[in-house]
Amino acid sequence: MSAESEYCTLISSDNFTFTILRSAACVSGTLKSLLSSNFSESATGVVRLESIEGVLLEKVCEYLYYYLRYRDEKDVPDFYIEPELALNLLVAADFLDGKDKLKTS
Repeated sequence: MSAESEYCTLISSDNFTFTILRSAACVSGTLKSLLSSNFSESATGVVRLESIEGVLLEKVCEYLYYYLRYRDEKDVPDFYIEPELALNLLVAADFLDGKDKLKTS
């Protein structure tokens, strides 16, 4: 994949792969930095996330798309997070520099 590719691939610690729009990945400050600098991830379009399990990375990807879809909306539907994932997702959001994207009511 080249740096201009519309898509990138995220790989979890347990080797699940998620191919998502680069624009969705760039909602995360960490992923944006990795994909738009001199890191190898920028050239390959592949980011290995050794600290995030597949079940969590799947939810992260869902949220990245959710954020893109509703970022300019006034009426935003709730984004459901399973209670058993909540704490680990918060840790992942902190790592991915996405905590400023979290909306609370």
